[in-house]
Amino acid sequence: MIIVMKSGAEKREKDEVLKRIKELGYTPHVIHGTTRDVIGAIGDERGKLALQEIESMNGVERVVPILQPYKLASKEVMKESSIVKISDTVSIGGSKIVVMAGPCSVESEKQIIECAEAVKRAGGDILRGGAFKPRTSPYSFQGLEEEGLKLLAKARDITGLPIVTEVINPETADLVAEYADILQIGARNSQNFALLKKVGQLKKPVLLKRGLAMTIQELLMSAEYILSEGNQSVILCERGIRTFETATRNTLDLSAIPVLRSKTHLPIVIDPSHGTGHHLYVSPMSLAAVAAGADGLIIEVHPDPERATSDGPQSLKPEKFAVLMEKMRRVAEAVDRTI
Repeated sequence: MIIVMKSGAEKREKDEVLKRIKELGYTPHVIHGTTRDVIGAIGDERGKLALQEIESMNGVERVVPILQPYKLASKEVMKESSIVKISDTVSIGGSKIVVMAGPCSVESEKQIIECAEAVKRAGGDILRGGAFKPRTSPYSFQGLEEEGLKLLAKARDITGLPIVTEVINPETADLVAEYADILQIGARNSQNFALLKKVGQLKKPVLLKRGLAMTIQELLMSAEYILSEGNQSVILCERGIRTFETATRNTLDLSAIPVLRSKTHLPIVIDPSHGTGHHLYVSPMSLAAVAAGADGLIIEVHPDPERATSDGPQSLKPEKFAVLMEKMRRVAEAVDRTI
């Protein structure tokens, strides 16, 4: 159920509502809107009629049921789009389209700092880079782990760019959270519910990627796991789904942008690098994503993709990334956004 507080409701009135929700055996989740607060009461639906009595309490405007199976992610909870704050200067979900860029894997100090400086120079907002790498083959490069996190932090110190990096299991989540500004959940872990609960408890922004064969509803249910642990800073990422097509690495589902926009208040990011698997297709799909209404993009950039330890074929060289940024600015302007 959703308890919609009146505009201007006092703190003591909200506290009384929160207390009553807990007394009825439900978990309250406060979502702060621009004009009023909304409280989601999550728990056993068999007793939801008891929540209806809260409508008579001071400061309450109305109590309405949440029809979707994903409760806190639903647009029924909050009509306006969420804005996730990353740092003092970067937020995802507003009129500005945020660009995250960098290599698939952190390989060396020279490589990651060169990438970070190139991303910053081109106007990128966030540095991406993998320190822990879940790979299909156990013989492939698995990442520099904590040393990679330290190198990302050093690149942040030099450039001022916040960093996003992947968390691959609950055991290393606390370690990654010490360094990262955004915790990325990869496609392979998008239904690792123990991991989703863990990052939900860490209260750091989470970039949740869509699984290889995940429906949009399943993606939103995964987001619900994070939200239900009290972490409201969730960003959804479409990175391509597996279909019968073999010309591209995956099939990038850009229709997910308007579909998600109609169903959830959470920000939406597009990953054209994993979505296509080839650097030639990254630019046109990035431009299409901007036109379709994405709140951000995450793009692989590498100074020497021919020698990259992972995903070299889908990585842009810094000079091509700079050209793409200029093109995206023009498209963004045409749809009343900025980059």
